Amino acid sequence: MTHRGRAVARVALRGAAAGLVGTAAMTVGELLEQRITHRPDSHIPARTLRILAGRPTDNAAQYPLWNHAMHWLTGATLGALRGVWSATGIRGASATAAHTVVRLAFDQTLENATGAGAAPSLWPAGEMSVDYLHKGVFAVVTGIASDRMNPPSLVSTAGARSH
Repeated sequence: MTHRGRAVARVALRGAAAGLVGTAAMTVGELLEQRITHRPDSHIPARTLRILAGRPTDNAAQYPLWNHAMHWLTGATLGALRGVWSATGIRGASATAAHTVVRLAFDQTLENATGAGAAPSLWPAGEMSVDYLHKGVFAVVTGIASDRMNPPSLVSTAGARSH
């Protein structure tokens, strides 16, 4: 592996750690929101992961560990991406906004492609806003942690012009 390849791997690992911090913050926010709104737990993440693993999905409520596994694995995976962004100069508020969209798109792509979930346009009123809020919390906390852990050490000036 090249020097740059090793550096990318290191910042991705630190980004994964930042993603776990962001997932923890999102989880706390979800628990607080559910106490206020009395919204039940979602079992879509468990169903999604079980479909991807080729496991039965009936009564996904019986699989809380699968729910947590999907939740935390997604956070670490997308945190790794954010770590690479931070080190390559994709940082700050604009990166956080983009990362929020990536998190939402990642979840929706897997949930809809597997048939485990429905498109947000079919959700009950208000659920989309709640999901966007929680994914935004994930992106903000992950971004702050990643930008602190990963200075812009891999910024490249190659291709700074379009031609």
